[in-house]
Amino acid sequence: MPTSDSKTNPRFYALVPCAGTGSRAGTNGPKQYERIAGHPMVWHTLAAFGAVRRIARTVVVVAPGDGFFERNHTSALVVPCGGPTRAASVANGLYELKRVGATEHDWVLVHDAARCLITPALIDALIDACVHDEVGGLLAHKLPDTLKREEGGRSVQTLEREDKWLAQTPQMFRIGMLMQALERSGGQVTDEAAAIEALGHRPLLVPGGAQNFKVTYPDDFALAEAVLKGRLR
Repeated sequence: MPTSDSKTNPRFYALVPCAGTGSRAGTNGPKQYERIAGHPMVWHTLAAFGAVRRIARTVVVVAPGDGFFERNHTSALVVPCGGPTRAASVANGLYELKRVGATEHDWVLVHDAARCLITPALIDALIDACVHDEVGGLLAHKLPDTLKREEGGRSVQTLEREDKWLAQTPQMFRIGMLMQALERSGGQVTDEAAAIEALGHRPLLVPGGAQNFKVTYPDDFALAEAVLKGRLR
């Protein structure tokens, strides 16, 4: 049960699902371990969260048998409880957070391992925007391009883009609420906000930025490397 102190002074945890195979990336192994700007992609992700002092602990969920972190030490808690879907990996990670002392009233920031351009400033901005919100929210980027609907490889309709956003991560919700949402969703969601929405809640949209993209396709690696190297100049 949450204590009165945990309700008035909730803690912030990070959860990084890192069990995917990255089939669209064209890599020989899991894309999150591919080197970008001299380091494995996930290293940049973890470094950003490590620089945010309000994050009490970061949990990384890997697939059973994944030996990457046995060979590469991290201060994060690595748990081999990855599931067949992202939702399953996140749900398993939430149980691990509770096992190590997190309460249902604490906040969790779920973040894609392959969204390696996240910055401490964006993480702090999300926390500041959501910490007093009843629901929580997510980083997102307002759709900049004309949106088309396709049939058979041809454009058949132009959709209104004024109210469209690209969902990003981190996505920040109370641990208890997110556990309930994921359980009810049956794992059939592609992000945490979708599960929260299915409960009837309306997550807060917090502006992220075009650079906070998820490395997904082969061309994305060169772009991410250029951005990371540019930040070092």
